[in-house]
Amino acid sequence: MKEIKRIGVFTSGGDAPGMNAGIRAIVRSAAYYDLHVYGIQRGYEGMIDGEINRLEATDTANIIQRGGTILKTSRSARFMEAAGRKIAFENLQENDIDALIAIGGNGTFAGAIKLYEEHGIPIIGLPGTIDNDLFGTDFTIGFDTSVNTAIEAVDKIRDTADSHNRLFLVEVMGRHSGYIALYTAIGSGASAFLIPEKEISISGLEEMLKKSLKRKKLFGLIIVAEGNNLGDSNEIAKQLKQIAPQYDIRVTTIGHLQRGGAPSQADRILASRLGYEAVNGLMGGKLNCMAGIVNNKITFTDFSESILKKKEPEESMIKMAEVLGM
Repeated sequence: MKEIKRIGVFTSGGDAPGMNAGIRAIVRSAAYYDLHVYGIQRGYEGMIDGEINRLEATDTANIIQRGGTILKTSRSARFMEAAGRKIAFENLQENDIDALIAIGGNGTFAGAIKLYEEHGIPIIGLPGTIDNDLFGTDFTIGFDTSVNTAIEAVDKIRDTADSHNRLFLVEVMGRHSGYIALYTAIGSGASAFLIPEKEISISGLEEMLKKSLKRKKLFGLIIVAEGNNLGDSNEIAKQLKQIAPQYDIRVTTIGHLQRGGAPSQADRILASRLGYEAVNGLMGGKLNCMAGIVNNKITFTDFSESILKKKEPEESMIKMAEVLGM
């Protein structure tokens, strides 16, 4: 592998709080080693369009506390084709970029695998996704902030639920992963939760609620991951109403609020550590892998493992959430 002098950095897929902290760490760590960093706008889409510009350390001032991404992001259909990837690589060559650091999730890393296999450019990824669904890291950038946002919303909903003796279904993001719903349920003291990793029937959900009623809980909170097996929250509310008409049911979907806002201290520190280690990893010969943290230690996991190996919440956490919600 040739000596690395110029690194391209980009964010791709869904935005996640803490991405800017990662960009900042990459640019400043590279500057320390006298390397040049080039920011690629709009992920793979901007790579194809040649939207590549030099980033100086001063360009990353006052961004660590900002949500979103200063490099913007997108999902690129053109990059899914070999012809699009070829154009992207030619633009990287035109800017003398020797290696890449990609901040994103499954789709971002799948694209990185293709780019590496077809054109051999060294790439390291930072796990930037609120879903916390990438194998090879305990937590992903944006997850902590997303859970904090969801818990804050649920705390406010709890006030009106208590005032009116209502049952609230609160839907959070998580099409394929239940981490946000599970952690929100634990942190907010919810009565029940629905996640993709654990199937349940509507009658099973009713039984969980009956246990809460036996303890004289006059209101209820159910945290619903959007990818649960019963469907969306409105459909679940209709089914519950049919078999348990005694409940005064309301539905709230938190939605994209979970993606926005200033990153938490945990996400700022996580992104900073991973950005710093990604630069060191490239200089040390690491490639085609994701930088992560497992048991508070830096790890590097092949992209194929990070996206293909299934990462699910621990059974002990699920059991604890069920016990504490009674």
